Amino acid sequence: MKKVLVLGAGGQIARWVIEMLANRQDVKLTLFLRQANKLESPPKNSQVVQGDVLHKNQLNAVIAGQDIVYANLTGTDIDRQAKAIVEAMGAAGVKRLIFVASLGIYDEVPGKFGEWNRRQIGAYLPPFRRAADAIEVSALDYTILRPAWLTDEDEVDYETTERNEPFKGTEVSRKSVADLIVKLIDSPKRSMRGDLGVNKPNTDGDNPSFM
Repeated sequence: MKKVLVLGAGGQIARWVIEMLANRQDVKLTLFLRQANKLESPPKNSQVVQGDVLHKNQLNAVIAGQDIVYANLTGTDIDRQAKAIVEAMGAAGVKRLIFVASLGIYDEVPGKFGEWNRRQIGAYLPPFRRAADAIEVSALDYTILRPAWLTDEDEVDYETTERNEPFKGTEVSRKSVADLIVKLIDSPKRSMRGDLGVNKPNTDGDNPSFM
């Protein structure tokens, strides 16, 4: 039985991950979020825990005994959240972390789309960069994901780029990112200490198609 903690379980990508792992006999989910009533019908193989990542005692309690931590968080304090997760995982001896960050944190998005992306979200990226930096210097077995602009398309179609490669494409479905996360959960050694951009192939352009 693989024990998986989902931090930020009310998020849209996280909901796809939960659905994909629902009722699997080989996975035990712990769904951690600030407002437990956001999850109307949690699967049978899960327990729901209400709490805040920045509440040390709550985070320490929920991380203890887990095999994998998947963090799907946001906010201007995402760097503080990441540091709290690193500290709590270190204290508990839990090593495997999957952390969703943002495209553009390394100024890795080229061309006109990169310029557009910086105009749209550049002011919000520094905390995400600091979060990634804190994770990269830790002793954790992490995978950081940097999705393109997200869509609600019911499709799984994606490719990845590495940490030091130019970002490809402009968009990707939340379901695609969730599929990659589930693959990392099923194969924990995959992309260990990796940092991946995630995009839908053949979506290059000056901006996402829906903008």
